[in-house]
Amino acid sequence: MTRNVLTAAAVALLCLTYTARTVEAQEVKIAYVDLQKALLEVEDGKKAKGKLKGMFNKRQKTLDAEQEKLKEFKEKLEVELKSDLLSDDKKKEKMMEYQQRFYELQNLYVKLQKELAEAEAKETKKIFTRFREILKDIGQTKGYTIILEKTESSVLWARKDLDITDLVIQKYNAGGK
Repeated sequence: MTRNVLTAAAVALLCLTYTARTVEAQEVKIAYVDLQKALLEVEDGKKAKGKLKGMFNKRQKTLDAEQEKLKEFKEKLEVELKSDLLSDDKKKEKMMEYQQRFYELQNLYVKLQKELAEAEAKETKKIFTRFREILKDIGQTKGYTIILEKTESSVLWARKDLDITDLVIQKYNAGGK
């Protein structure tokens, strides 16, 4: 992923360099936006975060309950295995039952994680679609040549006055483009 980001940045710089050389009279105007910050600060982002947190807590309770059941089963099984009350076949059967329950718990965990990831993608997709519309409008009205996304690996440093994150948040919350 880092390679893709670096490649995209290199291409963008080459394009900017080429554009600046071929159209000398045209000004190059650059801005950047921190979409993760914007996501967390817009009203829809806060609602989505609350909704996802509720989903997570509900799923965590389910997972915790199943883990507790498995723990109790294991403790009971350990006592039974130490005693001579069970035949070897019964012991094997109980061990296989434990392994099956453990496998089911792992599958439940994966299922719940997948559900959360899908819900997060669904919630954020709507928000990022609006961000794109807002950024396009800002870019056109303010005459930006390019607007970059600030991430840990893409914009390593830039002047603070080039940051349009607060403007994006303001326009998003105002309901406009």
